[in-house]
Amino acid sequence: MAVLSLPQRSSAITSITLTAVIETDDPALWRVPTHAAGPAGALPLTAEMLLTQPSGNLFGMTQSAGMGWDPARLLDPHFLILSTHGGLRAENGEAIALGFHTGHWEVGLLVAEAARELKALHAIPFAGACTDPCDGRTQGTTGMLDSLPYRNDAAIVLRRLIRSLPTGKGVIGIATCDKGLPAMMMALASSGKTPTVLVPGGVTLLPESGEDTAKVQTLGARFAQNQISVDYASDVGCRACATPGGGCQFLGTAATAQVVGEALGLALPHTALAPSGQAIWLDAARRSARAMLRLHDLGIGTSDVLTPAAVQNAMVVHAAFGGSTNLLLHVPAIAFAAKLQRPTAADWAEVNRQVPRLVDALPNGPRNFATVQVFLAGGVPEVMLHLRRSGLIDSRVKTVTGETLDASLDWWQESRRRHELRRCLQAQDGIDPDEVILSPDRARSKGIGSTVCFPVGNLAPEGSVIKSTAIDPSLIDENNVYRHVGPARVFTEEEAAIQAIKNGEVAQGDVIVLICGGPLGAGMQEIYQITSALKQLPHCKHVAVLTDARFSGVSTGACIGHISPEALAGGPIGKILEGDRIEIVIDRRRLAGTVQLVGDAGGEFGAEEGSRRLAQRELRPDLHPHPSLPEDTRLWAALVQASGGVWGGCVYDADRIIALLARWA
Repeated sequence: MAVLSLPQRSSAITSITLTAVIETDDPALWRVPTHAAGPAGALPLTAEMLLTQPSGNLFGMTQSAGMGWDPARLLDPHFLILSTHGGLRAENGEAIALGFHTGHWEVGLLVAEAARELKALHAIPFAGACTDPCDGRTQGTTGMLDSLPYRNDAAIVLRRLIRSLPTGKGVIGIATCDKGLPAMMMALASSGKTPTVLVPGGVTLLPESGEDTAKVQTLGARFAQNQISVDYASDVGCRACATPGGGCQFLGTAATAQVVGEALGLALPHTALAPSGQAIWLDAARRSARAMLRLHDLGIGTSDVLTPAAVQNAMVVHAAFGGSTNLLLHVPAIAFAAKLQRPTAADWAEVNRQVPRLVDALPNGPRNFATVQVFLAGGVPEVMLHLRRSGLIDSRVKTVTGETLDASLDWWQESRRRHELRRCLQAQDGIDPDEVILSPDRARSKGIGSTVCFPVGNLAPEGSVIKSTAIDPSLIDENNVYRHVGPARVFTEEEAAIQAIKNGEVAQGDVIVLICGGPLGAGMQEIYQITSALKQLPHCKHVAVLTDARFSGVSTGACIGHISPEALAGGPIGKILEGDRIEIVIDRRRLAGTVQLVGDAGGEFGAEEGSRRLAQRELRPDLHPHPSLPEDTRLWAALVQASGGVWGGCVYDADRIIALLARWA
């Protein structure tokens, strides 16, 4: 595991004595009581309750009184607030213990706001948490081997917490980032007739000067290429997270998951991408608490909101935003949790062919606006207005407002909130909101195309994915097609690939083939360290990447991931040899593509011959799981492989797993 090397050891640590560890010499500590008076008042019990209620319900009242709740109000309805909160803050915001990332650092404030509102409305809030890791913090480390598997574990924990409050009438879920937010949506999705409301944890603000959290993750690669100094890296690295809470400033997985949550109807309109810590962000928690009580009163459950049409809407909005390819893993998992049909690669491809990209956000460009600027420009409801006019979404669906999406969009169009926030963006940053969220005609006139393409071919017979708009425009021909043929540089571990890039061993025209990165090899690791390092090479746009791993939502370049089957599952990508000639063709107009073996070190022989030779080749003898792959991740990989694999959302399909176990027994 990579460990930060500290310049010197703190004298405060080295001066700790044995005596200081085993005892504190304070007589007051030794006066330990054995009894206390207990709470004042009495439980509001009746004879019927004592005769008919399960003991857990009765003891729960005792516990609630013991924690300080007014005994006279213990019969108010119970609602659970779940979050991914991490770290420990003092009331003044000072850090007592850090969380894993800024995204969950402030969500406890949202929990408190929602709880206060529930209490004021004569409901009893319960709060629980399952915190989450950070893909940015674990890039290039063995921590990444637990990243995607964590999502499933967290969803299980969150579902168990929901079921562990059997008196609960509804659930508010508060989450922000790459794995915690998809896990929260999976847990909420499984709630059936129980009402649930999602509160997205928002985004961090841009620094007044310096770099955003996307660019700042390339400091090491740029220093290795002599592009920046240590002093510069130290300065901008300190200020990139300009505010202490919220997800990253780019439309990566965290921001895209917030957008998808709102598009599903699980979150109130215009709550995704709100700036963490700001008054407008806190207000969303209070209104979400009111929405929860309204859903309860109306008898509207999660299954009334999460429907096939809602999932389709989320896919359409994902395409219109140009969102992270990681949601191709998460949306099917959310649908599966809701007992709905999982969208396939073909479904995603069809949506992306039909839906224009309307949002200009980092990293897709062309102008790369930050997520908070997308929020001020109107966020999800503004995009949905355009999509409704184009007939691309089903606006009859129910949302957690208790009304239809149509009702929300009608409100948004005429709302003071919309007009004031869009005016704020123009006045504050000098940005025309219609340049951030564009109409279909305006987007078309600026050459902004649909984002995601799903190449197939003899190296990806079950499919792959590329953000086609992330390819350098200078490499696109007059027919809007990208073509690249180059020699394979094969790596079975990310560390070897990153070293080759930093050492200048990757040449113009090469195709980096990073294998053993899929679920079986490395827990389907995210390899932003590779794509960000490549971006700093002077010839970076002329280097392509193929991998059975996945990418960060901020990755750019000709990078093809999710290649299936993965190498360790016998996929042909595990048969590529050093120097093989690989052809990549991406038609950005038709959103179709191929990735093929077309030659070897001796010359080119075409895709048909490439297919024949791949069929004859054995898998590379050096294929292996990551040497530090945890046993937990090995088990996760086997279970998701039996449950539909990557294109099935990396879920646990209990019926399929049990059937397979019975067959082997």
